[in-house]
Amino acid sequence: MTRNHALDLLKWLAMLCMVLDHLRYVGWSLDFLYVPGRLAFPWFCLAIAANLTRRPEAPLGGRYLAWLLSFAALSEIPYRLFVYPADTLNVLPTLALGLIVAKAWQQRRQPAMAALGCAVVAVAAFFDRQLMFGLAGVVLPLGFVLAWQRPLYWALPLGVLCLAANAWVNLFESARHFYWPAIGGIVACLLAPGLGLLLLRVGIRQAVVPMRRWAYAIYPLHFLGLLGLRLLLRAL
Repeated sequence: MTRNHALDLLKWLAMLCMVLDHLRYVGWSLDFLYVPGRLAFPWFCLAIAANLTRRPEAPLGGRYLAWLLSFAALSEIPYRLFVYPADTLNVLPTLALGLIVAKAWQQRRQPAMAALGCAVVAVAAFFDRQLMFGLAGVVLPLGFVLAWQRPLYWALPLGVLCLAANAWVNLFESARHFYWPAIGGIVACLLAPGLGLLLLRVGIRQAVVPMRRWAYAIYPLHFLGLLGLRLLLRAL
């Protein structure tokens, strides 16, 4: 299968946005990084959808889901060491559940898969507060699967779904008081799905370093690295 350079670039951009977002917690005043941080999660969801649409007939399970679940477990301690106190699980359980829901939709004609998808949605709804990005985040990969071969304006409702996944208690109140990171975050959420889909549809010719399975380790390791940076800054 031909390597999709645009998809590799999307994954790297999502990873970069995630790290920039988490830099806000090392001790510097970097609230403006909240804005690019809103691009990370929807682009990871889009990457999941892109992989699923390449092989819609492939069975659920295998290495993709196994790696997500394995690193979800491995990342929880570094995540909680860095984000303390943590209100939710790390992001990988949300992505794993989103993968299952999207795959279940693709194979919904199989009664077992349809039932599994409904069960996962029910579980996500019940544990909405414990999951990072909640139920909206779990169904976002499915939204990208549905929008994959449709006109780009399908990204508009996905932007609203992305905003619902990212909304915190005082987001709109802060935006109403012209707190510009909140305003920028809202705009970034609304635009992120369309920007990601546009990148994949336009494509790029230049080769990009492939993000293979080793890249899963970046998630727990970046928490440990940023934690070390925060401790160093406190010691200075």
